[in-house]
Amino acid sequence: MKFHPKKLLRRKVLLPALACLLAGAAALHFLGGGQPAAAAGLTYTTAAVERRDITAQITGSGSLEAANSYSVTTLVEGSILTAGFEEGDQVEEGTVLYTIDASDLSGNLEQAQISLDQAQRSYNSRVKELEKLSVTAPKAGRVLSLEVETGDEVSAGQLVATLRNADTMTLEVPFLSDEAEGFWVGQAASVTLDGTFETLEGTVSKVNRNDTVLTGGMMVRSVTIAVSNPGALSAAQTGSAVIDGCSSVGSASFTYAAEEQILAEVSGEVSGIRAQEGDWVDKGGVILTLTSDSLDDSVQSAADALRNAQLSLESRYDQLDNYTITSPIQGTVIDKNYKAGETSEAGKVLCSIYDLSYLTMTLSVDELDISDIAVGQEVAVTADAVEGRTYAGVVTKVSVAGVSSGGATTYPVTVRIDETEGLLPGMNVDAVITLRSASNVLAIPAGALNRGNTVLVTADSPSAGGGTPLEGSQEGYCSVSVEIGASDSDYIEITSGLQEGDIVAYIPTASSDGQDMMMGGMPGGMAGGMPAGGGMPSGGGMPSGGGPGGGRGGF
Repeated sequence: MKFHPKKLLRRKVLLPALACLLAGAAALHFLGGGQPAAAAGLTYTTAAVERRDITAQITGSGSLEAANSYSVTTLVEGSILTAGFEEGDQVEEGTVLYTIDASDLSGNLEQAQISLDQAQRSYNSRVKELEKLSVTAPKAGRVLSLEVETGDEVSAGQLVATLRNADTMTLEVPFLSDEAEGFWVGQAASVTLDGTFETLEGTVSKVNRNDTVLTGGMMVRSVTIAVSNPGALSAAQTGSAVIDGCSSVGSASFTYAAEEQILAEVSGEVSGIRAQEGDWVDKGGVILTLTSDSLDDSVQSAADALRNAQLSLESRYDQLDNYTITSPIQGTVIDKNYKAGETSEAGKVLCSIYDLSYLTMTLSVDELDISDIAVGQEVAVTADAVEGRTYAGVVTKVSVAGVSSGGATTYPVTVRIDETEGLLPGMNVDAVITLRSASNVLAIPAGALNRGNTVLVTADSPSAGGGTPLEGSQEGYCSVSVEIGASDSDYIEITSGLQEGDIVAYIPTASSDGQDMMMGGMPGGMAGGMPAGGGMPSGGGMPSGGGPGGGRGGF
C-alpha cells in the first residue's frame, strides 16, 4: 500500500519521533556539539542497486453477493392454489410462481364494473345536453322570426325561432291509382296554378302507394310534387298537375317545403345569435347559442364520477393482480417457504430468488488510495474455499459516499466477477487491484530514499562522482539526487541518478511501526549522527522519514 505522511500522523508517531529528535539534540549539546551519532553504535546497512520487477497494488477482502436478489412477498392473504416450482429452479422474469384464491374479489369486480357503466351513461347524457346549448335548424330554411335576444334567459321547451323554407313549394294532389302506379320519384311534372292558369315545372318527390276511395268509388293515390318558388307562391295558392300526360283528379293547396317552430331543449342564457331573420340556414346549422353554468357543473360532476368509477375498477384489477405472484427477476429459486394448499400471509416472504449470472463484492478503499481506483480496472479475486484459482473481476462502481471512522475515511468500490464457477454468495474472498507495474528496472530498498529524493551511496560507487561527499562520521558516503518511478511496499524504481554497481546506505527499519520507519529513514540525521561541526550533511538534505515514497505522495 502507499506510504503517506498523513498515515504516520494517524499512527501517532509524530510525538515519539519528536521526542527522539529532542533527545538527540540534547545529547549533542552535552557532548559539545561535535560528537557523531555513529559513535553511539549506530551503523548503516548497505544494499546493491539491482534490477527487479515492481508492482504497486491495493488489496482488500470482502464477501460475495449475488448480482441481484429478491424476496418475493404478497400483499394479500388467502389459500394458495398453485406453486409450480421448486428450490433450485431457474425462472424467467414474469414467470408465475403462486396463484392465490381470489373468489372473494369477484363480486367487488362486478360491482365496480356496473358502477363504471352507470357513470358512463350519466356522463354521455350530460354531454348530449351540453350539445343542446347550440340551437340548430332541424331542416334547411330561412329564419322567419327570432323570439329571443342576446342575454335573454330561456327555459327548456320555450319557442326561440321559426324556420320556413319558402324557396321550394310542394303540391300534394290525387291521381287515379292505375295511373299513379307507374310514377316514380324524380319524374318531371307540370303544375298549373288555379286562377291564373300559369304553368310551372316540378319534380315528383313522393308517390303514396296506398289507395284512397273517393266519393263514387274512384280509387286514387296522392302524389307530391316539388316546385321552385318564383317568389309569388304562398300557402294560399292552389293548383293541379299533369304527369306523363295524366292529369290529377283534383286541385290542392301549396305547402312550404319546411316550416318549423324551434324550441330550446335546455335552459340557459342566450350568449350569441348566429343567424338573423331572413338568413338561410342549412340543416344542422346553428341559429343561436346558450350558456348554462348549472349544466357545465353537471357535466363536470358526471366526468368526475366517471373518473372515480374508472379508478375504482382499476384498483380492483390491481388487487386482482396481487393474487398472481410472478418472478420480478430472472434467477434461481434459493428457498421456497410456502406450498400449494397453504395460506399466504400478507408481508411474509414466500420465496427468495437470486440472479447468479455474476457475483459482486465491495472493497473499502482508504481515502488516500481512492484516487487511484477507476471503473474498468481489472481485479484479481481469490477465495479460500476454491484453492489454486484466481478469478477475473472488474471495478464497476467507485462510490463517492465515504464512511468515516477513527479519523479515517474509506470509500466503497464495487467489483464484478463474471466467471463464478465454484463461488457462492456469502463466500469470503480477497481482491488485488494492480495500479502500476515495472519490469526489470533499477530499484533500491524503500528505506534508502531520503527526503528530497536523495540517496546515500558508498564513495566507491560508480555514481558517487555525481554526488556530494559527506564528512565526519559519514565520511566515505556521498549524497546523490535521484528520480523515481513505480514503487511497492519494499522497493522504489530509480529512473535517473543511480546505476548498477552502486551501493546505497541506510538505517533499516526494525519493524513496521511508524516510529521505526521514521527513524530508519534518517541516515545523516540526528539518529544517524550529525556531521562534524554539528551542521547538516552537505547536499544530503533532511532525510525523508524512511517510508517508501515518503514525502512524495507515491504508492
